[in-house]
This record gives sequence, structure tokens and C-alpha cells, in this order.
Amino acid sequence: MSEFVATFHTHLSAMLSFQALQNAGNKAKMQPVPRALSSSCGTCVRFSSETDCRDLLDADAEALYAVQDSGYLPLWQNED
Repeated sequence: MSEFVATFHTHLSAMLSFQALQNAGNKAKMQPVPRALSSSCGTCVRFSSETDCRDLLDADAEALYAVQDSGYLPLWQNED
């Protein structure tokens, strides 16, 4: 099981992604964005999963990171 952090452009997008991740059976929580990452709305979703679940993130997601001991590894960034 791996840990991930998704950041969002809007709080609504974070809430929708949180619900989708939980509905798919993942352990997820909403929290303030870590200082090491930037985000437009200040809210992120941290979740545990076997995969990065980027297909469950709302279309207004900003970026997805893998949580590592040394920090955050960027996995995906929304280019829209």
C-alpha cells in the first residue's frame, strides 16, 4: 500500500475527489496542503492505495504526488 497526495484548484474539486476515493474503498482524508507543495485552494487529499488512482480525481485536480520518506515525488500535473 502506498501513500499519495493530490492537490486541487478548488475546494469543491478536493471534496469530489475525496468522495470518489472513499467510494472506491480507499482510505482518504482531506487536509491542508503540505508546505513543500503548492495549491490554489489550500486543501489536498491524502490517500492510501495500491495504485495512484488518478482516474478517480476530479477534472479540476492540480497535481498528484507519491509520499516518500524524503518528501513528495511528482507523478502527474494537470496541464489544462
